[in-house]
Amino acid sequence: MSGGGLPDLPLIRVFGDERTARLLDSRATIRAWLDTERALAEVQAELGLIPADAARQIAEAAEAGAIDEDALAEGTRLVGYPILPLIGQLSRAGSPELAAYIHWGATTQDIMDTGLALVLGRVFDRVSELLGEVACAIAGLADTHRATIMTARTHAQPAVPTTFGAKAAIWLAEFARHRDRLATARRRACRISLFGAGGTAAALGDQSQEVRTRMAARLGLGDATVSWHTARDSLAEAAFVLGAISATCGKIAREVIDLSRPEIGELREVAGYHRGASSTMPQKANPIASEVVVGMSVLAAQQVPALIAAMSAGHERAAGEWQIEWDALPLAGSLAAGALANTLEILGGLAVYPDAMRANLVTDGGTIMAEAVMFRLAPHIGRTAAHDVVYDACSVSRERRINLHAALEATLTPEQVALLAPLDEVLNPASYLGEVDAMVNAALAMWGPEPCREGHA
Repeated sequence: MSGGGLPDLPLIRVFGDERTARLLDSRATIRAWLDTERALAEVQAELGLIPADAARQIAEAAEAGAIDEDALAEGTRLVGYPILPLIGQLSRAGSPELAAYIHWGATTQDIMDTGLALVLGRVFDRVSELLGEVACAIAGLADTHRATIMTARTHAQPAVPTTFGAKAAIWLAEFARHRDRLATARRRACRISLFGAGGTAAALGDQSQEVRTRMAARLGLGDATVSWHTARDSLAEAAFVLGAISATCGKIAREVIDLSRPEIGELREVAGYHRGASSTMPQKANPIASEVVVGMSVLAAQQVPALIAAMSAGHERAAGEWQIEWDALPLAGSLAAGALANTLEILGGLAVYPDAMRANLVTDGGTIMAEAVMFRLAPHIGRTAAHDVVYDACSVSRERRINLHAALEATLTPEQVALLAPLDEVLNPASYLGEVDAMVNAALAMWGPEPCREGHA
C-alpha cells in the first residue's frame, strides 16, 4: 500500500490469492493516490476553491496515470515519501495552472491514507468474498455430517463422542463472528483523511469539512471529522481482524493435518498425482495446502503486534511508526486472502472417512464412554465415588487390554453393574452426543442460509 507493491515473497507469490495481489500491487496503489488527487480537485472546483479548468486538467492527468514508477521510486528514496515526486510528474506533464492548484491544501499523508483506505476497502471486499465461500463450504460439511460420530479430543487425547458436523459448526460460528468483525473494521478503517499539515485543515479554508464530506462520498469512503494522522487504532483493528481470520484458517488446517495422519485417518486433503510428494519417499502424500495455511496464519498473526506498535506515533505526525504500516498491512491482507483461498481448496476436496471415525471411538477399549458411565452411576453413589470406580475400570481396561464393558463387569460390584443396565446402551457413543445437533442448527442460523444458496453452497 506504499507504492512499491509486495516483494517477491515465495509463499504469497506461489500460494497467495492472485486477485488480492493485483489489488495490492504498485499500480493499484498509485491509481488510488491519483484518484484521491482527482477527487480533491473536482470537489474543490465544485466549491469554487480552485479554477474549474485547473480541476479538469488535474482530473485528465490523474486519469491518464502515466507515471514512471522507476522515477517515482527514485524520488521517494530522496524525499522519503512518494506523493511529492508523484505530483512533480503530474505537474511537469501539464500546464502551469495544473501545477499551481494540484494537491491544494492537502499533505502527503492525506493522499496516502485516503489511498490506503481505498485499497484496504477493496482488499476487505475480497477477503469478505473468500470468507463467505469458505463459510458456505463449512456449512455444507456441518449439515452433511451432523450425525457422523467421531472422537472429541482434549489435550490431543480421546475425550467423549462428538460429530464431525459439530466440529464444523464451531468453525462456522467463528467465521460468522469474523464476518461481523470484518464489516466493523472496514467501516472504521476505510475513511477519508484530509486534515493538512498539522491535522488542523487550516490550509483548506472555511469549507474544509464540506470538502472532506463531498470527497468521501465521491470516493465511496466514510467521512471523518477528527484527524487520524497519528490515530492508527482502526488500522491496528484491521490487522487484528485479518490476523484472526487467518488464525481460524490455520486452526482448520492444523486439524486436517492431525486427523489425516494414517494412524488416525479420519480426513484427507484432495488427492492428485505427485500432490504432496516427497523427493525421496515414494509413499508420501503430504497435506501441502494445510501446511501453506498454517504458515500463512502464523505470518499474518505476526503483523498484528507491528500495527499495535505503530499506534505509538506521537504528536501530529509519526516519525517512523507510519512506515511500519506500509509493509505490515499489505502482508496481513495478502496472507488472510491466501489463507482463505487455500482453506477453500482444502474444504472443496476434503475426504471424510466416517468408518475410520467410528473405528477410532473404540481404539482405547471404548474408554471414551467413561464419562457417560460415571454420570449414570453418580446419582446413586455420588459423583466422586462414581469417578473413582470408573477410573479404576479404565485402568484395568488398559492394563489387561480388554474393553471397557469387560473391565466394568470385572471391577464394579454386581449392584453397580445393575445400575448401568442395559450396559451396551450406556456404552453406545450415539447415546451420548448432547447438544451436537442443536449446535449445528445454531451455527447454520448464525451464518444464515441465504448467502450460501445465492453463492457458494
